[in-house]
Amino acid sequence: MQKHINYGSSKSREASFDTGVFREDLPRSVLRPNEYILLDGEWKFAVDAYDRGINENWYVRHDFSYTANWPGSVEQHLAATQQEGSSWKDKIVVWYERTFELPLDALPPGQENTILQLTFGACGYETQVWLNGHSLTTIEGELKHMGEYTSFSYELEALRPVNRLTVRIASSMDADIPRGKQESHIYKRGGIWYQTYTGAVRSIWLERVERNRLRSRVGVVSIIEDNLVRFTLTTRIHDPGSYKIKLTVFQVSADTDGNPVAEDEFKLMLDAGQKSQRLVVDLPNALLWSANAPNLYRLVAQLIDENGTASEIETKFGLRKFEARGSHLYLNNQPIYLDGILYQPGNSTYCQIKKHLLAMKELGCNLVRIHIAGIDPRIYKLADKIGILLWVEVPSPHRSTRNSRKNHRAELMRMLTLIGTHPSVVIWSLYNEDWGAQDIANNSETRQYITDMYHYMQLAYPQFLVVDNDGWHHISFEGRLKTDLLTAHLYTPDLDRWKGMLDELTAGKLESVAAFPLVVGDPFFYRRQVPLIVSEWGGFGFKDYGGPAEESARVSQIELFKAELRKRSISGDVYTQATDIEEERNGLIDRETGALHIKPGLLASDQNQRPVDPDGG
Repeated sequence: MQKHINYGSSKSREASFDTGVFREDLPRSVLRPNEYILLDGEWKFAVDAYDRGINENWYVRHDFSYTANWPGSVEQHLAATQQEGSSWKDKIVVWYERTFELPLDALPPGQENTILQLTFGACGYETQVWLNGHSLTTIEGELKHMGEYTSFSYELEALRPVNRLTVRIASSMDADIPRGKQESHIYKRGGIWYQTYTGAVRSIWLERVERNRLRSRVGVVSIIEDNLVRFTLTTRIHDPGSYKIKLTVFQVSADTDGNPVAEDEFKLMLDAGQKSQRLVVDLPNALLWSANAPNLYRLVAQLIDENGTASEIETKFGLRKFEARGSHLYLNNQPIYLDGILYQPGNSTYCQIKKHLLAMKELGCNLVRIHIAGIDPRIYKLADKIGILLWVEVPSPHRSTRNSRKNHRAELMRMLTLIGTHPSVVIWSLYNEDWGAQDIANNSETRQYITDMYHYMQLAYPQFLVVDNDGWHHISFEGRLKTDLLTAHLYTPDLDRWKGMLDELTAGKLESVAAFPLVVGDPFFYRRQVPLIVSEWGGFGFKDYGGPAEESARVSQIELFKAELRKRSISGDVYTQATDIEEERNGLIDRETGALHIKPGLLASDQNQRPVDPDGG
């Protein structure tokens, strides 16, 4: 029997780094050794201009007038069908529908210990799904899934030989929704604010999973002094009883994974439902992960019931320790300077994102700050492999309200659940430049929320450093900062002014150095007790920032500005930015091809440093 055109195997698809299969691979970091059917491709499509589709039972029957390719944004689909509203201004509701057959050889029936699972790589902001006219509920119990940056799944009771899948997606310009730099009712498109890019933005797939299983999420915290790795796994149980979790760790090498370097088993009594469990493995003589030596291990985790039936997941991980001590940063107990660059992926494909990341490494960067954007999770795996540190940010709402803070917290929790595996992720920002926290200087409720989330991150995710509000207005309570880094956004094209700003910053003058005071709340006295990071600077070529647009002049100016940074007690910097995006024309990398506009190694503090060849093992 001929296999479904979108039929594939998770395990085999992850094996190759440079042959192009990443373009077809599923957008997830934790893999299953099973087979799946991608439901990407052509779907029926309709705009619900008056939001009456639910009342009119479109999920039962509707005459869809257009087609659209999934994945793709609502804006792309509106433009392709030449309908009004491709630049919608308030709210948009659209519907997608397709039928699909269930190939018996791809997902064989009659397996009593398995369930069919439908997963959306990302979709939103509000997504509701029907199968054969019946409403579905996510594994987390949502009739409507809220959010647009992370994956979510449905367990399916039964499928027919031919099935009809219907999806309703609603998006709005609501400023309380986490939206990053997409326009809203508050910030309109233009300058640093971009067109919305929402809807069916990542793949959707169907796979058979075990009734009692490990979910595809793994948290990793390593203690390098003792060669210990703490794994947090999530169980999903339909049949309560006695289980064991078996963990097997292999060293990843260019040739073969070889024999296990560690194994252990843990017996558990598990109730029905979902819960997390931390398990610890001793990894003797472990090789540490760093930007210069990205050593990885492979974890195979199995949940085994009393009958010996196993559910398996696997992921790559690395042992590393990233911390702030006084005014310095350390990776694996070695001092490190962060040579960073700001990255705004926008609507780039994963193929383009991959080229961008490799080019940023070639520029000499050891850090990439992914700027308040949800992004294809395969970028984290790629950064793990090639050795580059990542600074992740929660896409911000655009106004400060109790509802926006509720939405912000929900988005943060979803992101943390799915990004806790990766050694490359070292820093998180909760907010950026007060976006979504505009009243941070005078609203104690806003400051308390950010303080609470900072404390939560310290306890629950000690592997990360956390920034409360990047750029300025860091929170001080009783003279103690609620941020691990004191960051500043400093823009000037004038070299003398640049020197003066850096002198003020390192002298602890917190009032005048940036656009707003660096600290709010209680008085804070710097005295070199926290690392200083210039987390945005440069922007040369963008008219709002100034500086030269011509390449040779930009190179000279970057070199001069970078040299001044390294003369002072600063722990890292982030140049703005990697690629052009919409009206921001200040990129150093071609957005389409990934080619450098300037010489390699320009942003490396050591100009003799050359990037590691990602295909060289």
